[in-house]
Amino acid sequence: MPEQSNDYRVVVFGAAGVGKSSLVLRFVRGTFRETYVPTIEDTYRQVISCDKSICTLQITDTTGSHQFPAMQRLSISKGHAFILVYSVTSRQSMQDLQPIFEQICQIKGDIQKIPIMLVGNKSDEAQRELDAGEGQALASKWKCSFMETSAKMNYNVQELFQELLNLEKRRTVSLQVDGKKSKQQKKKDKLQGKCSVM
Repeated sequence: MPEQSNDYRVVVFGAAGVGKSSLVLRFVRGTFRETYVPTIEDTYRQVISCDKSICTLQITDTTGSHQFPAMQRLSISKGHAFILVYSVTSRQSMQDLQPIFEQICQIKGDIQKIPIMLVGNKSDEAQRELDAGEGQALASKWKCSFMETSAKMNYNVQELFQELLNLEKRRTVSLQVDGKKSKQQKKKDKLQGKCSVM
């Protein structure tokens, strides 16, 4: 399949079981699965508006294990933006992001221009090992944005992807719900093609 230049590629990284697939599926399909199914690599597409035209948000949900370093490098080199997910119930899952972050820096060079979101998922869980302040501290250290989410409760999921797109400085990218324009935008488009008599 030829690669379209108007694809905006977001790569989701994190340890196994932190809820990467749950976040992506909640965002793309609005569904949540209680059972854990390990991912090798899945790609999802969502239509967004980009520089006043339509483009495809391509979300790559990566494996949580480190068995596929070549796939990981390829995902980083092709990615335009990154979501680094840990679970607030596991300190280890946050520590597991360090080598991934270092690899993004190594492959991408100047990461100041690259949208990166650090995400503490499972914020609905009572058994926390990490509070929001620790996530915020790491995000400050890495000079990236931070947000807590809950794929289960659908908390901050849409906001996460919108915020990631807001960080994109090179293009104007925004989410469109189901690819539909608002009534006002439709009206505006309709009026654009009309002549006005003075």
